[in-house]
Amino acid sequence: MMKGSIRIGKIAGIEIAIHYSWFLIFILITWSLAVGYYPYQYPGWETWVYWVTSAVAAILLFVSVLIHELAHSLVANSQGLPVKSITLFLLGGVSNLEDEPEKPGLEFAIAIVGPLSSILVAGLFKAVDLLGYAPEGPVKAVVDYMVMLNILLAAFNVLPGFPLDGGRVLRSIIWGSTNDLKKATTIATVVGQVFGWVFIVGGLIIALTGDFMDGIWLALIGWFLNGAAEASRRELELRSIWLNVRVGSVMNGNPETVEPTAPVSLLVNDIFIKRGLRVVPVVQDNILQGIVTIADIKKIPTSDWPNVSVTKIMTGLPLKTVHPGDNLQMAIKQMAENGFDQLPVEVDGKLVGMISRADIIRYMQVNYELGRR
Repeated sequence: MMKGSIRIGKIAGIEIAIHYSWFLIFILITWSLAVGYYPYQYPGWETWVYWVTSAVAAILLFVSVLIHELAHSLVANSQGLPVKSITLFLLGGVSNLEDEPEKPGLEFAIAIVGPLSSILVAGLFKAVDLLGYAPEGPVKAVVDYMVMLNILLAAFNVLPGFPLDGGRVLRSIIWGSTNDLKKATTIATVVGQVFGWVFIVGGLIIALTGDFMDGIWLALIGWFLNGAAEASRRELELRSIWLNVRVGSVMNGNPETVEPTAPVSLLVNDIFIKRGLRVVPVVQDNILQGIVTIADIKKIPTSDWPNVSVTKIMTGLPLKTVHPGDNLQMAIKQMAENGFDQLPVEVDGKLVGMISRADIIRYMQVNYELGRR
């Protein structure tokens, strides 16, 4: 889940959150509808009616975005690709998949269901209107607006530029036909950046020729699309690098350890304070017994440190560990999924090293400075 987000509940086991930027966009959308769109389309209403109608429309817009993202997430979950959370933010929403689809067919299915769900929502609002459940006035105004916006949401997302849904569909088709994910991603992200620049330039022209707000919105969407496409390309490059690097090449092969019978005071004074560490593996006869952290130590009073052994406070087996032969992507995934900063590296129960986020960053930085991929 994005930093700066507020959890608002769960749907089908998926956490739903709102990023702080959502509140800004909610205010801007409500304001633009209340002072521009609705007064122009429906003159003669009282001021408060414009504002209430606009606020309701803005909330329903984000409900529509949430439905769109839920469609992605539910299909991903059903295919064994877990989604932990959905976050609504400045320009829409994002489903936080634990991993990327491993097959082009799966990516196609996850991507296409988003625009289809938006078309379905537009159809439901249109049905409400046609069946006579939307009386003339603010209710019909909101219903008509939601029909239009969901159609626009579907149309925008099917643009064939990564990382939009249409870009993922395009990537899945190229990936399936060439069996080359990197090539497919490169093509899809280039198309995404082209669309981004078209939106930026078009938005600036519109803003300078009279329709300032619509132009700025279009340029902002283009800027977001361009940046997201470039970020996606770089992420794939990093993933391809991590897949070819082994944990044993990055890990600290001689980590500080502590025996289970050692007093907590020795651990604090000789290792945590002197070495500046926050996590230490517990080892006996080279066999990994557990792991102890600063958080474990804080659970007991300082006065008890000399009399309490490490084994009393450590987290015992089984532990999340990696093997020296595992690729770096697997270690990074383990850390991300469990919120760890480091992991023990073991072979047949024996500790052979520790790998941390700092080790990975240092490895990447040194190779970058040496001009190596």
